[in-house]
Amino acid sequence: MSQFPSRTGSANKPVVGIPNGTRADLLSIAKYQKGILLGILLSLAATIATLAAPLDLRFWFGLLLYGVGLLNAVFIFLLSTKLFGTIKGIGLAILTIVPFLGLLILLLVNGRATKILKQNGIGVGLLGAKLSSI
Repeated sequence: MSQFPSRTGSANKPVVGIPNGTRADLLSIAKYQKGILLGILLSLAATIATLAAPLDLRFWFGLLLYGVGLLNAVFIFLLSTKLFGTIKGIGLAILTIVPFLGLLILLLVNGRATKILKQNGIGVGLLGAKLSSI
C-alpha cells in the first residue's frame, strides 16, 4: 500500500457548474481566476496612482491604467469562455476595457468562478484557489 492517498476518486467525479466540464477545466478556471485577482489589484492600484499623480505624470499613469485594462480583458476572455461560452466571453472582454465597468465585470466573473470552484470542493481563499487541491 502506498503512503500517498489515491486521487483517482476526485479525478472521476463529475464537474459541477460547467457543461461537459473536466478537472482540467477546473484547473484552467483556477489559474485564470488568479489572473483576474491580480488584475483587480492592479486596476485599483493604477486607478489610485492615476488620481494621485501630479498633472505632468497623469498621462503615463493613464497609459498604465489602459494597459492593465487590456490585461484584464485577456483574463476575462479566457475565464468567461470557460464559464459562459465564446460569445459572452468576447462581449465581456470588450466591456472590460471600459475603466470602471471593467472592474465591476472583473468582480462578477471572479465571483462566478469562486462559486463553481467551491461547488466542486476546491477551497478558494483571498488569493484564489489552491492549485494543488485540484
